[in-house]
Amino acid sequence: MSPIPTGRLFRTDDGCDLVLTRTFRAPAEDVWASITEPERTARWFGPWEGEAAPGRTVRVQMRYEETQPWYDLRIDACEPPRRLAVSSLDEFGAWHVELLLSEAGGTTELRFVHHLETADGIGDIGPGWEYYLDLLAASRDGSPAPGFGDYHPAMKAYYETLTG
Repeated sequence: MSPIPTGRLFRTDDGCDLVLTRTFRAPAEDVWASITEPERTARWFGPWEGEAAPGRTVRVQMRYEETQPWYDLRIDACEPPRRLAVSSLDEFGAWHVELLLSEAGGTTELRFVHHLETADGIGDIGPGWEYYLDLLAASRDGSPAPGFGDYHPAMKAYYETLTG
């Protein structure tokens, strides 16, 4: 498999936004369930536990990472079935992510936005999100899960050129 990178980088007043999109032939409510219900997030990202609500923190397990770590994820905004904004802080820095859904004619577009202070590390970040979003797609359509080796380092150069 040779996935094609889709991410785009946009400069903002606070840094830059890395934006990736995926399209699903499904209503927004169904795609929303795939990104918010713990038994469905477990299929592509990892399970989560806790009381989910804006301003609250849940624990998420990154099931597809080498050590399958658990980490805290703060829910900054939750507007079903259109917008989920989350943030976390780890050894790699602060992460601010939005998932925006829009539906037209039974097709839903997921716009994934990672708000970055700088583009440092984009060559590693971009391929990672491509991988996870393709895991989401595979979990929804029943196709085989991709392997991370198809994304990194294969897409690293593409993402590094976005900063130019």
